[in-house]
Amino acid sequence: MPVMPKKSYHHGDLKNSLVKAGIGILAREGVSGLTLRKVARKSGVSHAAPYAHFSDKQALIAAISTEGFKRLYEAMDSAIEPYADRPLEQLIAGAWAYVQFGLNDPDHFKVTFSGVLEKEKDYPAFVEISRRTFDRVVSMVEACQRANILRGGPPEVLAVNIWGQLHGLVSLLIEGQISHKVLDKYSTKEIFVTALSQFTLVPVPTDILSI
Repeated sequence: MPVMPKKSYHHGDLKNSLVKAGIGILAREGVSGLTLRKVARKSGVSHAAPYAHFSDKQALIAAISTEGFKRLYEAMDSAIEPYADRPLEQLIAGAWAYVQFGLNDPDHFKVTFSGVLEKEKDYPAFVEISRRTFDRVVSMVEACQRANILRGGPPEVLAVNIWGQLHGLVSLLIEGQISHKVLDKYSTKEIFVTALSQFTLVPVPTDILSI
């Protein structure tokens, strides 16, 4: 009688499966509900399997957050690419990519920015991609300041304020905290344009949001 092969994964597939399982558990149960044993069970592998990739649950959280920032950076980079030497369009496209990341994958968005990762400096890949992502935002702000699209001042501080405005908007949308009275009257894009317009010195064109 032939022996049925056990469920197997490509080396990278198991890691991705564990990350995906961890995202779901963290988003629904919080960090206290996350264990490598639970992640293994959800992924359909042995209890020992996760330890081939992660020493403990903080290492898994680091991988989840790192992957989130990578996806965000790639989404922003792809959105910005068509608008070389057009700082306003880059700002709009990059900001909209951030909003779309949050709305399209709310679980990963919430976990990436949850702050549950301890001792961040122990995870250089996370530190590097999070820094690169913020630096990219700052560079867009600086380009817009040079073009008199955004007011002057420390670009890092302005970048944090724009980020905070958009993050708050996404969080409110994800959690269903915006009144239907508003959502029935205005689209997400219209609310986004209004939010970004709080910072720009020129009108924010809406045609770019059709991309």
